[in-house]
Amino acid sequence: MRHRRLVVCRGGDGYDPATTMRGSTSSNQPLMNRSMAADAPVDIATLVASLTDRAAATRIDAAERLCRAGAAASPAIVALVSACGDDEAEVRDWAVAALEEIGPPPAGMVHELEHLLRGGQPLVAYWAATLLGRSGQAAASAVEALTDCLTTATDSAVTQRAAWALGKIGPAAAAAVAPLRHAAAGQDPRLARLATEALAAIGG
Repeated sequence: MRHRRLVVCRGGDGYDPATTMRGSTSSNQPLMNRSMAADAPVDIATLVASLTDRAAATRIDAAERLCRAGAAASPAIVALVSACGDDEAEVRDWAVAALEEIGPPPAGMVHELEHLLRGGQPLVAYWAATLLGRSGQAAASAVEALTDCLTTATDSAVTQRAAWALGKIGPAAAAAVAPLRHAAAGQDPRLARLATEALAAIGG
């Protein structure tokens, strides 16, 4: 089976597309048509299992089919975030495309996303922070992890996304006010803007 390569370069979630992390470093690959419906009914659990198959072609096929499944792939969110750390670029590309517009995760996934946020891989951490931000107040238990990410992550897009996510959590992220104030006064203008917006949303 031949798979079309893609790069997702829209910001999503009201975020600046200039800092959206991509699954691939190529800049001339076609974007997927996001209006494309699922080709056929899919077994989400089977596709999730296939995302960790040894064969790259199997993982690519699973990620692509989950992407085409749209909102029905919501139960696969944690697996798709994990797949953003796959060694195969095409798996990462399809995983990012699936996550771009999949919506908030089910409530029970916050702890698993928090674990992925702390995992250290930038693209995985970026999308874990994104999904936690989409969860809003339901991700209040992840404030400490997001704050740690804000203050210790070495990738600027990840720290920026952590600030954005803390703002989406709102007043429940009050414990992050001091680090956000520090970020708002820092040298990274985009991080400073996002931290300032987060402080306004939190009330700090």
